[in-house]
Amino acid sequence: MKIAAEKPVQVGQTVAITIDNYGHEGEGVGRVDGFAVFIPGALKGEHVRIKITEVRKNFARGEMVELLKPVVERIKPPCPVYHQCGGCQLQHMNYQAQLALKRQQVVDAVERIGGLSRVTVRPVLGMKDPWYYRNKVQYPFGMDGDRIVMGFYKKGTHQIVDLDSCQLQPMVTNWVAAKVRELAAKYQVPIYDEQTGTGLLRHLLIKKGFKTGEMMVVLVTNGPDFPDGPKIAAELMSAFPNVKSVIQNINTNRGNVILGRETRVIAGEPTINDILDGLKFKISARSFFQVNPEQAEVLYHKAVEYAGLTGTETVLDAYCGVGSLTLFLARQAKEVYGIEVVPEAIRDAEANAALNQIQNARFLVGETEKVLPELVKQGIHFDVGVVDPPRSGCERSVLESFAANGVGRIVYVSCNPSTLARDLKILTELGYEVREIQPVDMFPQTYHVECVTLMSRVEK
Repeated sequence: MKIAAEKPVQVGQTVAITIDNYGHEGEGVGRVDGFAVFIPGALKGEHVRIKITEVRKNFARGEMVELLKPVVERIKPPCPVYHQCGGCQLQHMNYQAQLALKRQQVVDAVERIGGLSRVTVRPVLGMKDPWYYRNKVQYPFGMDGDRIVMGFYKKGTHQIVDLDSCQLQPMVTNWVAAKVRELAAKYQVPIYDEQTGTGLLRHLLIKKGFKTGEMMVVLVTNGPDFPDGPKIAAELMSAFPNVKSVIQNINTNRGNVILGRETRVIAGEPTINDILDGLKFKISARSFFQVNPEQAEVLYHKAVEYAGLTGTETVLDAYCGVGSLTLFLARQAKEVYGIEVVPEAIRDAEANAALNQIQNARFLVGETEKVLPELVKQGIHFDVGVVDPPRSGCERSVLESFAANGVGRIVYVSCNPSTLARDLKILTELGYEVREIQPVDMFPQTYHVECVTLMSRVEK
């Protein structure tokens, strides 16, 4: 019988430790007799006293009980509930250090997961003002006694941290959210209880057009009957004239998905408008739109630059969504084909192209690995392939289809360094090489980082 090796730490133990690295969610990492311990809120180079909270096979987790020796990168988090709220992870770190951490996360993932060395990873493109940047917020509702609470979940739980305001949101968004809470209390709207599945009001979703100022308020309900909805909408739109749309979304499922499939307009318009780099977009309750519009322009311009467009190229945009990046590409390409499996997203993409009078963008519903070979059979040759997949990365069959169908240059937009590194490894095995990676800080104060990668086919 094999005896398990004893761990050098135990749950409840207190130990002093020096932080020598970071985990992929920005937590500090130290070692006890070579055994890794992850400590949220600790910075590289600091000496801290911690209490072990969890021990696993290959690592442990701890919480900081005393900061013995801080580093100069440490700052006081401006948010009063930062240490309870799960929305941000890096407010205790100055912004330049955040950018350096995010670049290192990309380097580490590419080397460790992708097995790629000597890849050029550029310094992260950050923001001049890394606050109040989000154009969307989603808050769950709950009850604390007889008081309505609304905010983000405490990390790793479904316990709501009640918020008066969030410093990643424009102030007007915070004011609108506070008014919705006030009106829900005034009209005594039953608040959803996820334990019992009873109650009506589940979530609040607010979207804001940064260039237009237009706002949409989505009230997610546990059922279709919402008798006080019109009165709440009327008072809200009276108090905030920029609220152009109040929507009811119906979600009766007991799971964690926020939005249901059915939406109803309570008052105003079904969409709001915003502008990215001169391009107009209609935004609905369920449509995806980059949450940081200022950095979205930076990200998309870098993708277009890497595509190397001169006006003669035919471009494939896989995972095109509602066509925002597709339209950026279309302004400088001969023709762009956007492919997306979600039919509603393709309808939005076609509407956005028409809205901007862009006629050289074609949108197709389907799986890229099936649609791309059919297009090639029709005699269409793609000079550039662009992918912007979800966090899970690309399906391998998509990457194989790019290689099999002679796509010469690939621009990969990613929101997850781990799956990016995995897919870059696959592409190198398929005959491409990584030219360079440009990280962009789309989500300041959090550990998330977006990347644009340029790859080209290796000449044989």
